[in-house]
Amino acid sequence: MSLTFHWFLPTNGDSRHVVGGGHGSPATASGRDRPPTVAYLSQIARAAEDLGFAGALTPTGAWCEDAWLTTAMVSQNTERLKFLVAFRPGFVSPTLAAQMASTFQRQSGGRLLLNVVTGGESHEQRAYGDFLDKDDRYRRTDEFLSVVRELWQGRTVDLEGDHLRVADARLTRLPDPVPEVYFGGSSPIAGRVAAKHVDVYLTWGEPPAAVAEKIAWIRRLAAEEGRTLRFGIRLHVITRDTAEQAWAEAHRLLDGFDQETVRSVQAGLARSESEGQRRMLALHGGGNRDALEIHPNLWAGIGLVRGGAGTALVGSHAEVAERVKEYHALGIDEFVLSGYPHLEEAYWFGEGVLPRLRAEGLWVHPFRAEAGQASSPQVPLAAVAGR
Repeated sequence: MSLTFHWFLPTNGDSRHVVGGGHGSPATASGRDRPPTVAYLSQIARAAEDLGFAGALTPTGAWCEDAWLTTAMVSQNTERLKFLVAFRPGFVSPTLAAQMASTFQRQSGGRLLLNVVTGGESHEQRAYGDFLDKDDRYRRTDEFLSVVRELWQGRTVDLEGDHLRVADARLTRLPDPVPEVYFGGSSPIAGRVAAKHVDVYLTWGEPPAAVAEKIAWIRRLAAEEGRTLRFGIRLHVITRDTAEQAWAEAHRLLDGFDQETVRSVQAGLARSESEGQRRMLALHGGGNRDALEIHPNLWAGIGLVRGGAGTALVGSHAEVAERVKEYHALGIDEFVLSGYPHLEEAYWFGEGVLPRLRAEGLWVHPFRAEAGQASSPQVPLAAVAGR
């Protein structure tokens, strides 16, 4: 099976520096360098589509623009790129969410993927009127996905759950195709929800040994449910013609981290209830700048100022391709990637790494393969690399 690559739409703003935010922390000032306008996000999306990324992830939370509305607008400026829309199931009813997904499929030509984000942080959830604790948020997600899955199959649903209640719920128009559901979570209850409901389990970019343990854990839980899942990983990338150039870029980003910002972000993230966030923080060991390469070509520097995904693959195109192959050997088939700035970094990866994977038979351009012909990049790398 060909590897699948997704890119990222920075709906919290973009920059030549790392834009922080996530897990209850606000976007940093650098996010104002390139505001997340529809025009700019569409430029990134069109580049990703042409380079061969199958989809683009949009985040969710108070720190960024709304994912549903933004992707609905950007989708009109692209043709085949899918949108991995992050949403929180506690904020809308399952019937409305199922209807929204169905509408998105019809209006976009079947280009919706759903990234279910159970909760974020309790203080942020309360700002949206959600006062459940973490475990109950996962139990509600279980009920939510049960209803949505039934509705998408054309069934009428009645449910009196512990957290959700619907009566005589049904859709008059079904989604075609049914959106695939992506989901991440490292706590025991998160694993059980994933095993029951999702198509793709996502992990943040931990070292390969830790990722292998996660995959084995979820596979076992899914087998108990009589199901099999695919696996994906969320990483940043800094890839250049040589390793020296890539690490020079990583060090440039690191030099741009304001120490007071690092201290403030780390203090906030240390209070996180997320098991995945706790694991991310443990990787950089409190910010020792001389110990941020935690596995060959795996750098934990991003996590100093950004919540959520905090690691990057750093190296030459050949080295980054080898790390992709290393994760693939563990069972990872989908890669959700990003880089600063997102427009330029999409070209570095798309023109530097993807051709190497294609030459080894590991990747096929998803859109050119359909058309049976090649196309030229809309914007050459030389035109954007200096921006």
